[in-house]
Amino acid sequence: MSAMNDSLDETHTSGSLGEKATIFRGARGGGSAVGSAFIPLRSPLQPPNAAVFKGNRKVREVDETQMGPVPDPFPELLPSAVSLVSECLLPWTKNSATQVIKVYSEDNTSRAVEVPSDITARDICQLFILKNHCVDDHSWTLFEQIPHLSIERTIEDHESVMEVQSGWGMDSHCCLYFRKNYAKYEFFKKPLDFFPEHMVSISSETNGIMNHSQLIQTFLSSSSCPEIHGFLHAKEHGRKSWKKFYFVLRRSGLYFSNKGTSKEPRHLQFIAEFSDSDVYTLLSAKKVYGAPTDYGFCVKASKSSSARDLKLLCADDEQTRTCWVTAMRLFKYGMQLYQNFIQPYQKQKSSPMRSISENSLVAIDFSGHKTRVIENPSEALSVAVEEGLSWRRKSCHRLSSHGSPSASQSSMSSIAIHMAQPWFHSKLSREEAQKLITQQGLVDGVFLVRDSQSNPRTFVLSLCHTQKIKHFQIVPKRI
Repeated sequence: MSAMNDSLDETHTSGSLGEKATIFRGARGGGSAVGSAFIPLRSPLQPPNAAVFKGNRKVREVDETQMGPVPDPFPELLPSAVSLVSECLLPWTKNSATQVIKVYSEDNTSRAVEVPSDITARDICQLFILKNHCVDDHSWTLFEQIPHLSIERTIEDHESVMEVQSGWGMDSHCCLYFRKNYAKYEFFKKPLDFFPEHMVSISSETNGIMNHSQLIQTFLSSSSCPEIHGFLHAKEHGRKSWKKFYFVLRRSGLYFSNKGTSKEPRHLQFIAEFSDSDVYTLLSAKKVYGAPTDYGFCVKASKSSSARDLKLLCADDEQTRTCWVTAMRLFKYGMQLYQNFIQPYQKQKSSPMRSISENSLVAIDFSGHKTRVIENPSEALSVAVEEGLSWRRKSCHRLSSHGSPSASQSSMSSIAIHMAQPWFHSKLSREEAQKLITQQGLVDGVFLVRDSQSNPRTFVLSLCHTQKIKHFQIVPKRI
């Protein structure tokens, strides 16, 4: 392997940065997305052939089956011409071109919608938060999943969805997923948890001292030179074997050392830069790629759809993988990620209207013969708690009516309380629980409760703590 220039940060050659490493291949491919014909699905709040308009733009939901016209049940509350999309929530531009996209939820159900061609990932998330009546806690994320490569990544909020789809192959069966990712911007809140001190080198101007604000400023500043370093497993091109190398990540790109832990320019081999590449996590690193652990990730050229072009890497633990992936995102987008992080909070400060879904909710008392609007916040909270308890009692009664005749009402009620909760997953294995929590983002406090597979009479609490998933057995106490 030939020597590198003295300054790796300024190394450039025609068509790429630095020298291509022999363990990877740099060829790239391309493709274009293919559309399909759909029949409009009419909204029950709109007349036939109507769409949701915003100025000269429209967002129309479509489906493969045609439904008949449904009369407007509340014409005095919502005129047919009113827009359901807020300017502050979905800031459309003036381009009138539209396309149809399909987005999947966690349960693998899909919804096709017609959207502007310049729509961003944040716009899509806000649109589906409205359509699915979700609570907007800023953790909803759009994911790009490429099944034939068994990889996925977070689509950043500012990214154009159509540009992402333009890199898909014609028969690649790539898809978009809408689900929560609590760890999407968590590194801005707790950067030291995401960047262990032994993996980060910062410039001498900081005197080697890292605190939360200083570390983030180092990554966001174009003048500073943070560096991520450590050992990773790499899959050699054309071979099934994986080999461990010492890697260095700088603003100029990703390198590995061909001589131990040496960082001398002549020992560092260039692998990839990120202006035209993205970092993905491997969904089945061991099974699909024969990786030594399940903590695999890769660097893929934006216009490539071939497995031969992937730079496959693998970490020894989840914290190490998270550090590398997060640093690559920061190096590629920099200050734009921080703007994505603070944008929802800036809107909350500038306007009391936090979102359409929240401001369209009105507390109403249905306990008497006539309904009334509750204006007192304390009274509204009390009514909400009482409504929740009433809902639980109804759920217990409904579930107990389908139970065994010999079972007591009290035991069935105790079972129904947890069975009606979204955090309870009945028949879920340990591996499936770990995968589900990992998909939601490894942030302290993310948890679920499931039935124990080893002891049918007990439960298991699976939770995330310090980016590790732990399992605790819960033994019900019989009274």
